Amino acid sequence: MSTQELDLFVIGGGINGAGFARDAAGRGLKVALCEKDDLAEGTSSRSGKLVHGGLRYLEYYEFRLVREALIEREVLMNAAPHIIWPLRFVLPHSPQDRPAWLVRLGLFLYDHLGGRKKLPGSRTLDLLRDPEGAPLLDKYTRGFEYSDCWVDDARLVTLNALDAARRGAIVMTRSPAISARRENGKWHVTTQNRLTGETREFVAKCLVNAAGPWVTDVLTRVAGANSTRNVRLVKGSHIIVPKFWEGPHSYLVQNDDKRVIFINAYEGNKALIGTTDIAYDGRAEDVAIDDYEINYLLECVNRYFKEKLRREDILETFSGVRPLFDDGNGNPSAVTRDYVFDLDETAGAPLLNIFGGKITTFRELAERGMREIRHIFPDMGKDWTEDAPLPGGDMPNADYAAFRETLKAEFPWMSRQLREYYGRRYGTLTRNIVGTATSAAGLGRYFGAHLYEAEVRWLVANEWAVTAEDIIWRRTKHRLDMTPDEITAFGEWFDGLAAEAS
Repeated sequence: MSTQELDLFVIGGGINGAGFARDAAGRGLKVALCEKDDLAEGTSSRSGKLVHGGLRYLEYYEFRLVREALIEREVLMNAAPHIIWPLRFVLPHSPQDRPAWLVRLGLFLYDHLGGRKKLPGSRTLDLLRDPEGAPLLDKYTRGFEYSDCWVDDARLVTLNALDAARRGAIVMTRSPAISARRENGKWHVTTQNRLTGETREFVAKCLVNAAGPWVTDVLTRVAGANSTRNVRLVKGSHIIVPKFWEGPHSYLVQNDDKRVIFINAYEGNKALIGTTDIAYDGRAEDVAIDDYEINYLLECVNRYFKEKLRREDILETFSGVRPLFDDGNGNPSAVTRDYVFDLDETAGAPLLNIFGGKITTFRELAERGMREIRHIFPDMGKDWTEDAPLPGGDMPNADYAAFRETLKAEFPWMSRQLREYYGRRYGTLTRNIVGTATSAAGLGRYFGAHLYEAEVRWLVANEWAVTAEDIIWRRTKHRLDMTPDEITAFGEWFDGLAAEAS
């Protein structure tokens, strides 16, 4: 078995690992990334789907963190306008919770801390007259509206991995690092593909542990690793229900315990509600929503809205574990969302551990992480990701509305709904998926929702999709709109496709 020589080996295929691999590959380094499951299968596909500054973090005086996240919000809007776009949030005011003056002050800071350029600022609402107040109980007469951004979190991870691969990185999914040891000033890493059993050997100058909730697990398996830092696992759960209001805006409401809950417009006709914030002691792989969390989220929504949600309204749930840097704070909601690097240069073979972080600041985290190890690679390229679009995001002026019209002219035969679906999922990569097709029939077999064979084959060939679940849940959200029979039929067809490939 041959051994591949690398500069950098990254463990973890979530947003931090994929972002790190992309940044390093773009600087001319030889990079490999391994992930034990699918890309974004853990925390990075189970977020609230927002690129945001973290309005509530102002309460904990996290001004620097909020400012940096707000700056990154603008950067990411330019990098991926197809999967990141503005959302307006309505915040009904409840006199029993935070006073109105404090909310106004927080929104003023939120508007100005990050040098906002693209998004409209906050405003005050009369909920009895403005249409945004129509679905709310009449006792909520006053509210506020502000801007943040939506993101398809799992696709953000995949696009970073795709860009890394295009720049020369080796990306391996379902391939955990089964051993990593220092030898003669370098890291010797062995990976094993869980599906095929194939093992690969690598020698790298530096190892990056970006395993998220599993960061300390990796440390226990890396020979000679040593770190005094740790993460606290905090469970966050969401429920998905049919959308129960008119308009494109979303809501942010305050619960009795002072926590805030997002009620986001989701996938056109649905609502994504979350998140909870509960200390978690189990295995990250086993995380799941419980009855307490379901009741908590339903009760919070029903406190504000005329239409009362019931358990029967829930279409889907998901839970994730946030790996927050352990700063000693006893309140899970108050634990910092900042990140910390721990560089261990024992025996001349550096190990960079990443503790904490949030999806909005992944690019900045990778950039700063590369600065931490610049002395190891003095000839590497300069910072470059701030102005670089992600795959599919290379649109003039990052103007998705103009790009939408371009798609309409290029594919007049395509339905408006399908064009918008492809545009929002793939941006300029839509052309690669559609190819020479001049009708829907040219896209191959139709499976339901907006899923055609051409998209499936693209995802398998280019985006490391190896199971039906990879396709209909992480790369897309078709599972939410397909019937049970369609899901079963697609799974059977996909298994046949996989069998052909093997």
